Amino acid sequence: MLTIGGLLALAFALVAIGLDFQYRRRLGNALEVTDGKWDITPVSPTHCQIIGKIEFINPTKRLDVMIPELWIDVKLLSKASTEGITQRNRIINHFDYFDGREDDYWESDIVDFGQRETIEIRIDLEGDKVDALQVAWVRVNYVTYGPEGKVPCTKHVIVPLRFPSVEDSKRWRPAENSDILPIKTHLLTNLDDPVEVVKQYVLPHAQKGDIVTIGESPLAIIQGRFRHFRDIHPGWLAKRLCYMFKSTSSLATAGGLQTLIDIVGAPRVFLSFVGSIPFKLLPYSMARKLNVDGMFYRLAGEQANLVDDVTGTIPPYDQFVVLGPHNPQAVCDRIKKTTGLEAAIVDVNDLRRVKILAATDGVPVNFLEKALITNPAGNANEQTPVVLIRPSVS
Repeated sequence: MLTIGGLLALAFALVAIGLDFQYRRRLGNALEVTDGKWDITPVSPTHCQIIGKIEFINPTKRLDVMIPELWIDVKLLSKASTEGITQRNRIINHFDYFDGREDDYWESDIVDFGQRETIEIRIDLEGDKVDALQVAWVRVNYVTYGPEGKVPCTKHVIVPLRFPSVEDSKRWRPAENSDILPIKTHLLTNLDDPVEVVKQYVLPHAQKGDIVTIGESPLAIIQGRFRHFRDIHPGWLAKRLCYMFKSTSSLATAGGLQTLIDIVGAPRVFLSFVGSIPFKLLPYSMARKLNVDGMFYRLAGEQANLVDDVTGTIPPYDQFVVLGPHNPQAVCDRIKKTTGLEAAIVDVNDLRRVKILAATDGVPVNFLEKALITNPAGNANEQTPVVLIRPSVS
């Protein structure tokens, strides 16, 4: 029989378990930030103004979150020197109860549960080489203050400043049973839409029967599926298991592996690694013959193959871990519905490996693999992440 003390101890234990369960299910300082809408206005040959409006959204049903600090940093990327270019950055509150301040002081704000607040960011750039700027990398730094204490956060928005003309893509190249045209675009960012990119840059060159392909990493970037290395916090499993991968793998760093863990979960990553051990003990030639090589990547899921670690992409994304794209089939279908072109999302490298992640029904996969075997897309300085393929007339 339990004594009164035992019953009290049991009651306290149950309360503690309940509190711990609630804590693990906590929402914390839940606050979402949109990419926003951005306008670039060339005021003069030496003056450019960038205006963006982003929203802070509190998705919770009962928790208020405060923003006691907010500031921005802007990194300019150019093919010329940025020396001599000056910038003036301003943040303007558009909250109902603020009239705005002229002294650039950020007045602490409360984002009520279920509400959204808008801020305006104004960036004025002046200097002789403003017209050579390629990109403005805007880092919106803010501190949330709420049930989780104070949490520093950063929202990264990459704003393109230069846009090539349609005439910049005219170099058709012969390929097996086809001709291919790498399409030059601006630096694709999370402000873009893949369908609009195709309409702007591809349709002027296209004709009926053509196939448009987009690289998997550029599509993932458009979808905002990239994380700055400073925003990744590797856990116990990632810090230890990353040593088990070849140095050339994007999972060979704690940050790269942690991004996969965040997508598919620690249990799946751990069990995939354990399940792949027997196959790792086989000689490579035998594993290839039995088609059991790379079992970890098969067990962990498609995203394991698609993670690009830091340095894997064009600046400024070389400081980010880029994930695989989300629902590429839906993107292909939307491109075809809007433009009439057959479409595919592809993962191609210089080792003559072509993987079709998704394609519309009218795309012959074998034909596409042969056409892309030389990796005609240029995701570096060429900035041709989109390729138009025209089957040869037999």
